[in-house]
Amino acid sequence: MPKNDLIGGALWEQYSAKVGERMNHPRHRGEITEEQAKAMGARLVVADWGAEACGDAVRLYWAVDPKTERILDAKFKSFGCGTAIASSDMMAELAIGKTVDEAMKITNLEVERSLRDDPGLPAIPPQKMHCSVMAYDVIKKAASLFKGVDLASLSEEDIVCECARVSKRTIEEVIRINDLKTVEEITQYTKAGAFCKSCIRPGGHEKRAHYLVDILRDTRAAMEKERLLAQADAGDFRAKNLIQKHRLIEKALDEKIRPALAADGGSLEVVDIREAAPTGEVSVYIRYLGACRGCVSSTKGTLQFIENLLRQEISDTIRVVPL
Repeated sequence: MPKNDLIGGALWEQYSAKVGERMNHPRHRGEITEEQAKAMGARLVVADWGAEACGDAVRLYWAVDPKTERILDAKFKSFGCGTAIASSDMMAELAIGKTVDEAMKITNLEVERSLRDDPGLPAIPPQKMHCSVMAYDVIKKAASLFKGVDLASLSEEDIVCECARVSKRTIEEVIRINDLKTVEEITQYTKAGAFCKSCIRPGGHEKRAHYLVDILRDTRAAMEKERLLAQADAGDFRAKNLIQKHRLIEKALDEKIRPALAADGGSLEVVDIREAAPTGEVSVYIRYLGACRGCVSSTKGTLQFIENLLRQEISDTIRVVPL
């Protein structure tokens, strides 16, 4: 029967040719035996990750040079859909040649992007992204086994979705890496909440220590706080938000401009600041006070002085508009 009849042509078209190729002809499927690892002078690491409830599981084999901690070879066995096979195959390939620490930095996004035919087009549909997350998780498990880190506490205390065996740490990292904004997206990427749904929010048939709605809220709040702090520390005027730009402008006015105007009995106040999204131009609307009101140079020399100084001190995107 043709693929179009089996799963629908539109769905099949959401998969890249690379995914299809690795589904049917995975390059790294298999296993590494103790004898093979010893022949390479390597230490064998075997890690399992998955959720029996949803039928997805992967076993990862690493042959690691104990001196350099470099992964000499990687193989996998995957029990699940074709996307899980393709993702696991690419995950194994990306790990080969890296140190264990370098492999730990491989994300589900890197796995998915490596499977793309076109850099601008996703390799797999959103509802299958959890397969690449599973590949990401098994790498962390293999690394922990190599390093001798005990993950018992993670399994006992931080598993949020018991059905899909998804940890709190994984959910937080996936939200951050993929900029997820809804619980539905978390489920698409990790399968957490796809089965009994007790982990989504309070009120389910089983009480949980952590719920997806709370993890999403807290992680997004932390991300926003980090974004605002990064903006505040950024030297680039364009990267700052409107409030931060206003503060910088007022500071320059207080230090450089108002004292000069006050010497002649005048001053000014900022009435409004507006930003043009396409160009990034910032318009500063001012009103003259005291002797500056009605002064002939307020629309010529004084205006030019104010605008030039703000451009010099802060950004050449600033335009001053007198009211």
